[in-house]
Formats: sequence, C-alpha cells, structure tokens
Amino acid sequence: MNIVYEKSTNKNLNDAIKSLEINLKELGFGILWQLNFKDKLQEKGLEFKEDFVILEVCNPKQAKEVLEKNIHIGYVLPCKMVVRSENDKIYIGMTSPETLIGLFESPELIEVAKKVEESLKTSIEASI
Repeated sequence: MNIVYEKSTNKNLNDAIKSLEINLKELGFGILWQLNFKDKLQEKGLEFKEDFVILEVCNPKQAKEVLEKNIHIGYVLPCKMVVRSENDKIYIGMTSPETLIGLFESPELIEVAKKVEESLKTSIEASI
C-alpha cells in the first residue's frame, strides 16, 4: 500500500502551485486552504530549509456523496496535496484517497475514492 503519489517537475514552486490549481479546477476541484510550513515555522522563529506547501482540495459533489454515506470520512477530508522543494527540485504529490477511505471499511465508497484519486493524479500529471 503506497499512500503517497508524487512527481517531480522543472517548474518553480509558485508556477507548480498555479498550474496545479488550474488543472484541479478543470476537473471540478478547488483549493480550500493553503499553508507553507517553511513560512509558518519561520514565523515561530524556527528554520526549515525546504518549502512544503499543503493544499487542501475538494470536489464538493464527491465530498457530499461520501459524507452522506459515512460521516466519519470527514476526518480525512478535504484531500491533501503537497507542492514541496527538496535539493533544488520541486515535487507535486498527494495522499491516496482510495487508501485513506479504505481504512474506514466502507466498500460502497471505494469507487468514488478511485475516481477522486484518478482526477488528482491527472491534475498532477498535467501540472508537471
């Protein structure tokens, strides 16, 4: 079970985030929230070398569908995506919705999770 899907890109951090946002929107997803841990830690007086931007993304129709079937799925919503740097390279990745939803033992939600995961992977591939 691989919970992380990640691809490298030649884009800089901001261009990768912008590209991801555009590609997500084309697939019905929006970015609800964004946080760069490097900046947040710096605000607290702590040094962190690499950018690590967390994006919480959501497709409202699919979120409503899974929440109506199992309200506890809300504990892993919205979907988490990351744009990060490491050794002067930028990576775009996500946690696997199928794996996370699979932890709740709700087989009726696996198909929705697969669709969400494929959409998120498509948005990553289009953004690299």
